[in-house]
Order: sequence, then structure tokens, then C-alpha cells
Amino acid sequence: MKSQDIRAKFLDFFESKTHQIVPSAPMVMKNDPTLMFINSGMAPFKEYFLGNGTPKSNRIADTQKCLRVSGKHNDLEEVGYDTYHHTMFEMLGNWSFGDYFKKEAIAWAWELLTEVYGVDKDILYVTVFEGSDEDGLKLDQEAYDLWKEIIPEDRILMGNKDDNFWEMGSQGPCGPCSEIHVDIRSDEEKAKTPGAELVNMDHPHVVEIWNLVFMQYNRKADKSLEKLSAQHVDTGMGFERLCMVLQDVKSNYDTDVFTPIIREIEAITNVEYGKDEKVDIAIRVIADHVRAVSFSIADGQLPSNNAAGYVIRRILRRAIRYGFTFLNKKEPFIYRLVDVLDKKMGIAFPEMKEQKQLIQNVIKEEENSFLRTLDQGLVLLDRVIKNTSGNEISGKKVFELKDTYGFPEDLTELILRERDLSYNKEEFEKLLEKQKGKGREATAIVADDWVTVLEDEDEEFVGYDTLEVDVKLTRYRKIETKKDGVQYQLVFNLTPFYPEGGGQVGDKGYLQTQDGDIVYVIDTKKENNLIIHITKTLPKNVNAAFKAVVDEKQRQRTAANHTATHLLHQALREILGTHVEQKGSAVHSKYLRFDFSHFSKLTVEELRDIEDFVNARIEGKLPLEEKRNRPVADAMADGAMALFGEKYGDTVRSIRFGQSIELCGGTHVQNTGDIWHFKIKSEGAVAAGIRRIEAITFDATREFYATNNRAYYEIKDVLNNPKDAVKAVSDLKDENAQLRKQIENLLKDKAKNLKGELKGQLQEVNGVQFLATKIDLDQNGIKNLAFELGGEMNNLFLFFATANESKVMLTCYISKELAAERGYDAGKVVRELGKLIHGGGGGQAFFATAGGKNPGGIPKALERVIEYVK
Repeated sequence: MKSQDIRAKFLDFFESKTHQIVPSAPMVMKNDPTLMFINSGMAPFKEYFLGNGTPKSNRIADTQKCLRVSGKHNDLEEVGYDTYHHTMFEMLGNWSFGDYFKKEAIAWAWELLTEVYGVDKDILYVTVFEGSDEDGLKLDQEAYDLWKEIIPEDRILMGNKDDNFWEMGSQGPCGPCSEIHVDIRSDEEKAKTPGAELVNMDHPHVVEIWNLVFMQYNRKADKSLEKLSAQHVDTGMGFERLCMVLQDVKSNYDTDVFTPIIREIEAITNVEYGKDEKVDIAIRVIADHVRAVSFSIADGQLPSNNAAGYVIRRILRRAIRYGFTFLNKKEPFIYRLVDVLDKKMGIAFPEMKEQKQLIQNVIKEEENSFLRTLDQGLVLLDRVIKNTSGNEISGKKVFELKDTYGFPEDLTELILRERDLSYNKEEFEKLLEKQKGKGREATAIVADDWVTVLEDEDEEFVGYDTLEVDVKLTRYRKIETKKDGVQYQLVFNLTPFYPEGGGQVGDKGYLQTQDGDIVYVIDTKKENNLIIHITKTLPKNVNAAFKAVVDEKQRQRTAANHTATHLLHQALREILGTHVEQKGSAVHSKYLRFDFSHFSKLTVEELRDIEDFVNARIEGKLPLEEKRNRPVADAMADGAMALFGEKYGDTVRSIRFGQSIELCGGTHVQNTGDIWHFKIKSEGAVAAGIRRIEAITFDATREFYATNNRAYYEIKDVLNNPKDAVKAVSDLKDENAQLRKQIENLLKDKAKNLKGELKGQLQEVNGVQFLATKIDLDQNGIKNLAFELGGEMNNLFLFFATANESKVMLTCYISKELAAERGYDAGKVVRELGKLIHGGGGGQAFFATAGGKNPGGIPKALERVIEYVK
């Protein structure tokens, strides 16, 4: 059975059980600070389990893209080494929100597996929760009794809290679960060891295939459990593992989910899968990782050096270095696999087809960049090895290679092993843990349980229509972080405060009681469908009536910038082409940032045209045409643009200004004339095929032009108020260039005369032509002088010092052949002697410089440098 049919049969089966089939949510998590990525099928539905939202149906089924590479659920280091762990995987799931429970979930799971898919009943085992003394929970007798009507009791196994009690985090809904395991070993293997003994023992052919979670408790901050008012079912079946079973193979990588990618890797690299275990691991790593990276990019998360972007970059770099080391690929090739991935998964996940070109470009550029890093790292590692006595490299050096240059420690270990060397792992791990610890401490959140003030109060956002409204507090909790200290999160029945989302910052403002008590709202965020107002203090009387007031000036500025992003998006598509798509935005009160797909730097003329386009629509005073709660199909039929990576419900809000129509939940001006003016401040690249424009509007543009106007008249005053200020500056620039040229010629003559003098001062020390002296030249002149002498003479070791009023410079030049033969290192010389001038520096083995502030250290540096030659 082909993988596409397996997926379809699952969805068709649960549709026949009156489940609503929903598309996969984007893999990049939104509005949940506890997760970077969706790591399980239930994550998109978390708000429903928490009781913060109402699902479109009480019965839902889907296939969800998941990523497990960080935090508690981290399978990264196992990927490639075994045959069933993955970074990105599909989770087939069926969900009940307060509807059916254990009886139906168990019966349907068995029916689908054994009757629809035809899995042999005799190779299946199930586990049930055995209870927990820690939580005072007994055996899940209900699940046990249901299973024993279906399967022999000797294949019903007890599972402990780690294996059979599912929790979404340290707090929140949780409950016992029943796992279904499959034993696909040969008959000979089964005869030797019963399958029951291998369940949950990490055997590659006795694996969990489906997990049925019965959410019936809530874990509180003090770790106690309370029963939920409504019981839910949350199931997850690993699609790739299911394909392995139904296609009768012994590895997920032997299914048609992966074999087309593996065949393409074989063709590109000219290696054969199945002949060499190291090569096989590398191929599996690449086949897995290209899926994770491609879907992340399609869902809007580009590789970067921060947070979720760093995770994606790390996955891709892991794939690149396996190709580099084991497949001998020194040039980009992973991007070429995206074509195969599109053909295989583009039907089920259309975002792959739509974003294919972007995905290829981003991956290719990342490959080029990291391959350069690997080349540089190999040179640096060679230098470390040469300067190390013994067979062990310090962990500090390996950490520096990783932290400063991005050279991965596992590749360092491979290279060292080939040379019969090792490194101090304990020292490395301590430094790494220290670095990670700082990040964890800064971001760690301690949260109390929510305190309910008013029961059964639905939350409603009214901020599109008013900035001031009377509200009642429904719940609150205290949180604490090292960075921000103690804060409070407040939730109201109504709120005019817009929560951070869609790139727009959250509103600020204040809450006021009738007796004048004021609490300032410093930020507004959305978490699991709750609009959370963050304050530094808790209101004195939580039962009081409050007036919630949004900072009107900040809202005006933010709305102007948000509307400008819509007009900018339209301008880019009109002027550059319809290939342009929004890839991210940041809308603040002081500026806007807009990321978009485009493959070349914008010209001055294009930037001018874009500004003119936006400003023409501002001058046109286009009114806001807003439609709320309309069917998404109707909005799309009107031409509204939807953004990839965003999750839209059945009903949406569309925003229109003239011909600009977008699906958007943000705040906007009532008329484009309110924006006043649009000005681009900068344009540049942020990733392969992704450009970024930063711009200002409203008050910021008034301030910008006022500042420039003042500067213009100040410049005219300095130039004695010429009639043509531009010509005056141009004349001054030409005159300066002529004077600079004259100075350069004088310095060249000076250096020429100095060169002859210095030749006469050279002394032979240990077979080296050595000179250490103080000279009076600028840094460029010193460099030219050193290289000219090096071109005329061999075995040179030159050390120059120079000082002016503001800076001291040390320069070391060593003939390349001398540096190679004797292991001299100019960088090491200037780093160590730079301390004498209260500075530092570095460079290459044959040429390096250091800067400092203490001219008094020059004599000591000139005296000590000869020690490096002797």
C-alpha cells in the first residue's frame, strides 16, 4: 500500500466516524511561549484542552506535521543511527473534545489497524497505565477491561508513569494512555524472545505505532491532580512507522516516504545505500533533515542565529556536515532534493509546491555558507593540532571552534579520531553547559496556577471599535523570570488591548478603578487563545470594576505602520512582480519591518518607485473597508491574500484599501491619509532569496524630515551659505581627494626611503632576518612596507610599533614559508604582546595586527618579541 493511500485511508476512516477533517497546522508554533515548533499532533488544539476556545467540531481528525529537535522531545541525535526516529514526521490523529472517550477510541483504533489496514492481530501488543503511587492513581482498569475484550490478556502490558501517562508540560491537562506496539521481527527472532519482553525497550522492530491519550486530569502548579470537567481523547499514530508496517519493510527509510529521496542522493553523490554503515547513516540523516528544513521554510521559519531559526540552521548544518564527511560532497547538493520532496508530498501539503523555489534558494545559500565555514574550521583545527603536545586537545579549544567559528564538535571529534587524537570532553561539556545555563536562567518562567475571579465569562476583543471600555477581571496569575522579575498576567471578559500577533506589537495602556487605583499594562500577548495583559502589580481589589484604556498615541502610530505594510506589499508585487510574497513583518509604533521573497538587491529607482507607489495611495486617502467574520472562501474569492505559515479559521477578517486586500487581524487606520507619509530607511538581504525593508510613517517621518532639514541648514552654514549647497559639497569632496592623493604620494616616498633604512637594520637571529622597531607610518603604509620587504627578502620576521594620540598599533609580518616550517604564528605574537599596550588583536599566521591604548608598553613589546624567534 502506497504512503499516499495509507494517509487517505486514515482520514477517510475517521470521516466515516463523523470526524471533521482539518488540514495540518503550520509546523512553526504561534502564540505559545512554551513551544518553538509543533512537536505532537495535539499542540494545535492545546487551547481546546485548556478550555480557552471552542473547536469547530467535537470530533476532528488530521495529519499534522511535527518537529522534535529541542527540549524534552528531542530525537535529533538518534536520527540516522536508528531506522525509526525522525526530526520532522507526520502524526495521524483523531480527537474528541468532551465527546467520546476510551471505549470508542480503543474500538476504532483496533478496527482501523486490523480490518481496514489488515495488520495481523498476532503482531500487536498494547500497554495500559499501571497507576502511580506518587500521584495516588490506580491501574487504568477501564482501559484494561476494554482491551481484554479485543486482545489476549498476555499481550496487554502494564506501563509506568514515564511511558503511559501523558502530560503536555509541567502544568495543564494530562491523563493515562494506551500505546499500541507492533512486532515485525521474523518468526525465528520471535521464537527466541517473546515480543512482550521488547516493548518499550528501543528495539528497532518492536516499536510503538499509536498512542491513545485519555485526558481526564489537570496538573496544577503544586503538582497535584484534579479531575477535568470534560474528558478528551488525543491520539497520535506515527505515519512513517505505519508505512513501514504496511509496506512490510524493516526500516522507515525503506518505505516510499524516503526511498525516492535516497535514490536521488545516490545518484547525486555516486554512492550506494546499504553497503557501508557510515554512508548509510549519512544518507538517512540527509533524507530526514531535508524534509524538516523544507517544511519549516515553507511554513515561514527561515534558518537564522536566533531561537527557532537557529534550530532549523542546526538541522541543515548537521545534514551538510554528514554529506561533507561521509559522502565527500564539498559543494551544495541538498537543495537538489527538494524537487523529489515536492513530487512526493506536494499533493498532501500544497505549501511545498508553492514555496519550492524559495526553499531551494535558501538551502543552497545555507550550504554555500556552511561549506565555507567548514573550510575555515579545518584550517583552524589544523593549527590547534600543530600547537598541541600529546594526544588530547583541550575542550576549551574545541568549544572556541564551535562557539566562535560555528565548527561542530562532532566533526572535530571525527577528524581527531582519524589522527588518533581526542579532546577533553568533560571540559567542553562544562563550557557548553555554562553557556546553555545562562540562556535557560534568563528565560525560565515560574508560573502560579490561574486564580479564577469570575466563572463562565467568555473573553471578547473589542479593540477594533474602541480604545476604552469597562471590564471585569476573570482570572489572573503571578509569573516570575530572572530577566523581568515578578509580573502578573490578567485576563478580562472584554478588552480593547490588541495582543501581539501577526507581526504587530501588543498594546500598552492602563487599568483604572472607580476609586482611582491605576495599574499599567506594559504589554499584551496571546497565549493559547487567551488575551493576556501583563502588569508589574496586581490590582488591590481584583473584584472591582475596571476601565481599560489603551495608549491612543502608540495605537495610532502602530496602526499607521501596519496599514503601510499592506500598501508596501501591494507596491512590491506591482513593481517587482507577483513572485513577491510576505515572509515576515514587525510592526512597532516607531517603525515597520517587512521581509519578502525576491532574489536581487533593489535598485535606487525601484526603491523610489515603491515609495512613490505607497505615498500615492496615502495621498489618495483610501478608506478602510473591513469585513469581519466572513467565510475564508469568500474572502479569497475577492482576491484577499493569505500568508504561508499562518493558520486561518473558517471565518476571517479582511482588510481592504483600494486594490490592497489581505486577511489580517491587526489594527489599521480608518483612512490611508492618516499615515501622512511613507519613507524607506533601509533595504537589504536577510537570507537567500529574502529581502528586508525597514520604513517609517506618521510622526516618525515628520521627525525624520525635520531633522534632515535642520542638518541641511547647519551644513550650509558651515559652508558659508553657498547658493548651491550640493555643488559646494561636491567641490569640497574633489579638493579633499586631491589633497589625500598628495599625502599618499608623500607617504609612499617616505616608505620608500624608510625601506632602505630598515634593510640596513635587519639582524640574523637563529637563521631568521629579524627586525623589531618603532616607525612613523599609518597602518596601511606599514602593511604595504612589510609586504614589499617580504617580496624582496626571504626568512623575514618583522615587528613594527606605531603610536599616535588616540591609538597604539603592533604589526607582525612573517614570511609564509618561515611560518609553515617553524610553526611561527603572527596572530599569537600580537595577541600576547598586545596585552602590554592594553589591547588585543589577531590575524593569520604570516600577518597580524593588534591595537591598544597604552604607548608605554611599546618598549617592552619590542624587547620581548625576539623571544619568539629564539
